[in-house]
Amino acid sequence: MHLLPGRALWWPAGRVLFIADLHIGKAATYRALGQPVPGGTTQQNLARLDALIALHAPRHIVFLGDFLHAAQARTPQVLAALEAWRATHAGIAMTLVRGNHDSRAGDPPAALRIEVVDEPFLLGPFACCHHPQSHATHFVLAGHLHPVCRLYGPGRDSVRLPCFVSDAGQAVLPAFGEFTGGWLMEKAPGRRFHAVGGETVWALPSTD
Repeated sequence: MHLLPGRALWWPAGRVLFIADLHIGKAATYRALGQPVPGGTTQQNLARLDALIALHAPRHIVFLGDFLHAAQARTPQVLAALEAWRATHAGIAMTLVRGNHDSRAGDPPAALRIEVVDEPFLLGPFACCHHPQSHATHFVLAGHLHPVCRLYGPGRDSVRLPCFVSDAGQAVLPAFGEFTGGWLMEKAPGRRFHAVGGETVWALPSTD
């Protein structure tokens, strides 16, 4: 498994790209609620997906929940952008494992040809989920938490970075989407952190 600086997980043996917490249309949702937030995040997300597809040529993309942010995200502009993007990648199978936001936003339009399943979705040795959990036979890949870690520099300097977090039997991916925020994950026995910064992913020192 390759932890990608694009905040995604690549399984070369299966040619599968795993993406968590895309949250398409989150900015549109906030604008629909009267909050002034910048636009363009949907195009940024799709452009980053395009770059990963061009680099890895996946046969299958699995979205680990929260594809659309909310029902208000289903604007004509957002849906048109998604349909145009899907048309350029018609040969790639796509699966969405429903997350908590998907239950409110509804499944993606049928025109996107994205298979929608409930968790856990078993694929090879993996149980593809949205919520972190344990599984009796498969290694869990999940999202939902939007994990970030904090690195400290001299004095009071610090920076929060998205990260991959792995525990026994499961790994949690960072949120892929722009404008998604993050939850600071605490250290725990056996827990491993891989921080994402720029074009690099690196392992943080273990506290074990």
